[in-house]
Parts: sequence; C-alpha cells; structure tokens
Amino acid sequence: MKHIFIVDDEANIRELIKKYLQKEGYETTLFDNGKNLVSEVRRLHPDLIVLDIMMPEIDGLELCREIRKISDLPIIFVSARDEEFDRILGLELGADDYLSKPFSPRELVVRIKTILRRVDKGNNQYEYDEKIVLKDMTLYCDRRYIEINDQEIKLTTKEYELFEMLVKNKNMPFKREQLLDKIWGYDYIGDTRVVDDLVKRIRKKLKILNSELEITTVWGYGYKIDS
Repeated sequence: MKHIFIVDDEANIRELIKKYLQKEGYETTLFDNGKNLVSEVRRLHPDLIVLDIMMPEIDGLELCREIRKISDLPIIFVSARDEEFDRILGLELGADDYLSKPFSPRELVVRIKTILRRVDKGNNQYEYDEKIVLKDMTLYCDRRYIEINDQEIKLTTKEYELFEMLVKNKNMPFKREQLLDKIWGYDYIGDTRVVDDLVKRIRKKLKILNSELEITTVWGYGYKIDS
C-alpha cells in the first residue's frame, strides 16, 4: 500500500484529500504544519507528499528544499496563491507538480496515480538493464540511473522523464506541448514555460558535473539533444 503525506494547515483540505486517497486504497498521514515533516520523512519513507506552500512556522517551499537534501520522493505542491513566482520556484526546488487552490480532488488523485505509476515502472528490477551511452553520459533506463563522468546525476521524477525522452530521441526536436503531454501524461492546463523550468534545472545539474551533453534550444519550436 502506497503511503502519502498530506501537509496543510487547513483541516478541511487535509480531510478532503485524505477521503479521496483512502477511497483509492492509499495510506495517509496528515500534518497541520511542517515542523516535524523532515524527520518523519526519514522515519516513515512515504511514497509521495502533497504539500501546501503557505503554512505557519515553515512554508512549503523551504520544506521542499530541506526534503530534497535527503530524498527524491515525489512532491506535489498545492497553494492558494496562483502566482507564477511560486510555481516556478517550487519546480526549481524540485517539486514534481503544482496545483492551485481551489482544486479538484479527482484531478489531484489522477496526478498522484500518474506520478506513482512512473516511479514504480522505474523501480522495477530487470535482468537486463537497457543502457544508453551518449558522450560522457550513461543512462540505465530500467533503474532510472544516470552517470556523468562516473558521477551520479540526481534528477527529480519529471526532470528524469524529460531528459530520458530527449536522450532516447537524440537529434529530434520536440515542441513544448509534445513534452508536456508526454511528461505529465494528461492534458496539462497551464503555461508551457513549465517545460522551460525543467530544462533550466537539468542544464544547471549538467553544468555542475561539467558534462559535454547539452539540451539545445530550437528557437520558436522546443528542445532537443544532439549526438
């Protein structure tokens, strides 16, 4: 049974999300603030976190930053503030998705299922692990593990999926809309700049490891990786 943390200072929101998730067979643990969240992540190892941004004592953005220091588990932000700055910053900090309040609980469940299904697929162990080598990068598809110059590059769920898609289809340019549809797995209602945010984060991580690999911008179209 998948275990999901629900972190929100509004009791009605926590209970609403809990009701829908338990109906789908998920185990839930509720938090009304983020005071002990990081220690509980270490102790209980949840499969996903639904995290509010605006909370007392410590906000969701800071919590995401702290969690990313110890874990790559999926994080979905929910926030009453539908501000572009919050959305972009949340994604840059490593969140996998962002929903603005008020939101549809059913839509949240769909997004959770989509993310967990892809994580499960990546965690499956196979006797033969498909490997792609491109310049100084080696990608182990089944393990969702990437090495740059013999060092692991840690990517969030969405970062990995975008990167893998570009690597597997090297030299082929993709429109932002195509990448959104592929990475999110449903009709994403929002700004295609979310793709730009993901690319920016991946480029930063590649640069830190001095990789020869580059995500190229195809102006007026989208992105590709050249061989």
